[in-house]
Amino acid sequence: MHKTTNAWKFPGGLSEPGEDIGNTAVREIFEETGIKSEFKSLLSIRQQHRHPGAFGKSDMYIICRLEPSSFNIRFCQQECLRCEWMDLAELAKSKEATPITSNIARLLLYGYREGFDKIDITMREFPAVYTGLFYKLYHRELPENDRNMTNL
Repeated sequence: MHKTTNAWKFPGGLSEPGEDIGNTAVREIFEETGIKSEFKSLLSIRQQHRHPGAFGKSDMYIICRLEPSSFNIRFCQQECLRCEWMDLAELAKSKEATPITSNIARLLLYGYREGFDKIDITMREFPAVYTGLFYKLYHRELPENDRNMTNL
């Protein structure tokens, strides 16, 4: 078994039962770094089978893009050895980052350069067929005409 130690990675953790994806990301970022943030979009999903820490289940690692509303780091010393803001270009090429971290850093650099509308997977909430329930649908953003079906 190979275990990465002392490598740069983005904060993360497990969802609580019934917790939405965006709320998990915001909570985990705050718990690990002290940074307050707002969910903006999904960026990617990693699926892995036979992951040693996934309780015998297939593991889904969902990468979210958040917007910080605070910037002063107060990191959790039980979960992190160090925590700091990093330049994405340096992180993308760092040999001290996990492979997924380097790839996500490159994706974010592309988003900053070309626009996040090219990479974001956004969320819309709709009423479910079950009275009083709602569901969240994640997808690439549709143009407004298509979203409102005004051009059909």
